Amino acid sequence: METAARPYRVLVIEDDAAISRVLQLELEHEGYAVEVARDGLSGLERALKEPDLIVLDLMLPRMDGMEVCRRVRAKSRVPIIMLTAKDRVPDRVAGLDMGADDYLTKPFATEELLARVRARLREKEPAKSVLAYRDLIMDRDRHEVTRAGKQINLTAKEYALLEYLLLHRNKVHSRDELFNGVWGSDFLGDSNLIDVYIRYLRGKIDEGFDDKLITTVRGVGYTIKD
Repeated sequence: METAARPYRVLVIEDDAAISRVLQLELEHEGYAVEVARDGLSGLERALKEPDLIVLDLMLPRMDGMEVCRRVRAKSRVPIIMLTAKDRVPDRVAGLDMGADDYLTKPFATEELLARVRARLREKEPAKSVLAYRDLIMDRDRHEVTRAGKQINLTAKEYALLEYLLLHRNKVHSRDELFNGVWGSDFLGDSNLIDVYIRYLRGKIDEGFDDKLITTVRGVGYTIKD
């Protein structure tokens, strides 16, 4: 019997109760196991227990985020996303030089933070060269997709969208999540583009098959589910 993979453990070190609570709820909704620390010292103690990722506020009581980052980085390569109200370039540079992997300025969009968390955690995963689901096979080394042995020609964005859905099976993704995950948060466009590309993708991988792979969850988004 295959053992279910444990959820990624995310440590949030944030003294603002409202922000930390929102982050905890959003991250748990994404399927992560979340722990919250409200000051630098207790955050450092928990950070040294090797979570999979740390979301770290810069301005903290008892020990500031820069010092927490420095001490964690001396012992661990755990990904660190730093949060701060300081948006000056020297402050961002200082945080990255101290060892942070990413940097977000408050106020920030929760979806952008979640996208950056996903990106950092993907870097920890061993890449699978083949993604298989029912009779669909994606060979990532050859950049080829087949269904029931028939080769399917996809554009670059259709391929990236299918790959994202396969890598995150059984989770319903909103249009904004798919847009950020495939096009990136810096792309200037409309998330309704997702509907267009889902239609293109369905026309290529579902048309002619009774077993439809992409499911629409009305009012929420799209998923590929077992």
